[in-house]
Amino acid sequence: MSISENELIRRIHNDLIDSYDEELELEIEDRTLEQINEDGLPPLTEADRENRRLYFRELFRLQGELVKLQDWVSTTGKKVVIIFEGRDAAGKGGVIKRITQRLNPRVCRVAALPAPNERERTQWYFQRYISHLPAAGEIVLFDRSWYNRAGVERVMGFCTDDQYEEFFRTVPDFERMLVRSGIQLIKYWFSISDEEQNLRFLGRIHDPLKQWKLSPMDLESRRRWEEYTKAKEVMLERSHIQEAPWWVVQAVDKKKARLNCIHHLLNQMPYEEIQRPIIELPPRVHHEDYVRQPVPKEMFVPEVY
Repeated sequence: MSISENELIRRIHNDLIDSYDEELELEIEDRTLEQINEDGLPPLTEADRENRRLYFRELFRLQGELVKLQDWVSTTGKKVVIIFEGRDAAGKGGVIKRITQRLNPRVCRVAALPAPNERERTQWYFQRYISHLPAAGEIVLFDRSWYNRAGVERVMGFCTDDQYEEFFRTVPDFERMLVRSGIQLIKYWFSISDEEQNLRFLGRIHDPLKQWKLSPMDLESRRRWEEYTKAKEVMLERSHIQEAPWWVVQAVDKKKARLNCIHHLLNQMPYEEIQRPIIELPPRVHHEDYVRQPVPKEMFVPEVY
């Protein structure tokens, strides 16, 4: 079903506002946000404002629980791998950002591997991912993963039919091996509609802060929507195992998808709050013979703002 030009503009506008929300996080009041809107677009409705307030209130609550989860993983020595897969512009990066936003990067880190180099292409397929697996007390989020072979490599012809079939013969055993070694493996597929991906690509084209996200590969993926759909269906069918099942996140609404994914993730582990001793700042030590040296003026950054 096609949408009108006015509706398209309104949705792109709302998408841009959402992206500003992501960075500002209620640091700017609604009336201030409207004051900086210089494009003559319609202001946010009261329902829009209330939905934003509800979203951030719930997001901050869930992020507080993620901090508890992080402490539990670190204290108990658990090892966690979370895979995020989905089409381009499905919202994987957005939820990863919200998960890691309040966490310690030494405990929770992101693995986003580039395309394999010449040497890596001659290795065992899973080899380059192994070095990114967690040690005790760590959480690793894979922003795309070894499932590249089942998706982009298959659709774009970057692997042979034999390599593709070998992947599906190997991946269940590989993941079972990870689980037997003590790693908890959680796999998410972010699902969006044809229309929604088109809208998000248009939003990136018109947003100078997001144009870098559009690569020639992204544009080609848009053309090959149906081929990616078929590849996704095969992937979910052939790699959905009891030890590491796939979980599908409905991601047409980005904010709901983030909340639903984080809520589900928290329920995958029996974490509990780790009691820590009360922190008290030690008294500042003063030395009578210490004289603070002045910093030369030319070393200061100009105070433009």
